[in-house]
Amino acid sequence: MAFIKICGITDSRAVDAALAAGADAIGFVFAKSVRQVTPAQAAQLAAPARGRALCVAVTLHPDVAALQQVFDEFRPDVWQSDLEDMRHAVVPAGVTVWPVLRAMPGELTASLQRPDQPLLFEGPRSGTGEVADWSTARLLASVHRLILAGGLSPANVAEAISQVNPFGVDVSSGVEESPGRKSPALIESFATTARAAFARLA
Repeated sequence: MAFIKICGITDSRAVDAALAAGADAIGFVFAKSVRQVTPAQAAQLAAPARGRALCVAVTLHPDVAALQQVFDEFRPDVWQSDLEDMRHAVVPAGVTVWPVLRAMPGELTASLQRPDQPLLFEGPRSGTGEVADWSTARLLASVHRLILAGGLSPANVAEAISQVNPFGVDVSSGVEESPGRKSPALIESFATTARAAFARLA
């Protein structure tokens, strides 16, 4: 199985392209970024994807009020944020959490003790195109359902899958024609290349 997430969605064209490519999840960014959208904008953009792909709320150190607004207005299937953001957050029933790691954790927290708990392994800074540490990702992928992010593109996703053997892959800047604007052709290329690489592993 190949799990593919297209992140940093900002317009309906990107939603349509992700769904046409068979993406399993689409992400909307609520942190400061060229890809930032409001909860209301995300809710409108995500409408065609409901029931077809997981709709993911992506945050970074949100305050309590901002996070509650995302939950209330966007109503995500998944909340994705740095592990430390989840320690004291109140998450609505039915919302799955995907902790984000950027390095090997120093301690095994409760949210990482279940091997079936998806987690996302990212580059040093989200949305910058910086490649994640694949060697650390490979170690984590051996015991967790790891979704690999960070600097992926149609050009390197096959090699990343071969080296890391992740549960899934996540792309944002690597399928853009300009900052914040997705390319339907690159989305399709990424999904096709990733599926072929996963098939070779299987």
